Amino acid sequence: MPLYEFKCKKCGEINEFLSNLGEAGETFVCEKCKSSDLEKVMSVTNVTKYPSAKNGKTCCGTGEGCDRPKRCCES
Repeated sequence: MPLYEFKCKKCGEINEFLSNLGEAGETFVCEKCKSSDLEKVMSVTNVTKYPSAKNGKTCCGTGEGCDRPKRCCES
């Protein structure tokens, strides 16, 4: 489910909600002042070039998982 940010028109607080926008009956409430007068804001998107590798370590930048990053390429 995507994460969306909403700004409260009453207090200005930015709230984050996991949501499938458009679900019937879904309402959001400001966590600070409990107002439901929120507007969706544009937020930063995170895109990765390679699929996740094991423990965040890659083999010589290929995106493949590796237990010995950088050393696996050395001959």
